Amino acid sequence: MGEGLFQPMHLLVIFLIALVVFGPKRLPELGKGLGEAIRGFKDSFKTGEATPPVQPPTTTAPTDIKSPTVPPEQPKN
Repeated sequence: MGEGLFQPMHLLVIFLIALVVFGPKRLPELGKGLGEAIRGFKDSFKTGEATPPVQPPTTTAPTDIKSPTVPPEQPKN
């Protein structure tokens, strides 16, 4: 399925679509940002600086909360 995914003709079509969508002025800027992101991603794996898994914050219920009291009904006149 992945054979020939990045053939020269496919890459050319992707480049032309990106050129139409982003324009010629923003394309080098996007390429630079993409290159820096890939480089940073590679460097984090080389140095072993994988981000630790995010744990949800632990919340504890306060123990001094009393249950709400319902006022007694008033007799009707």
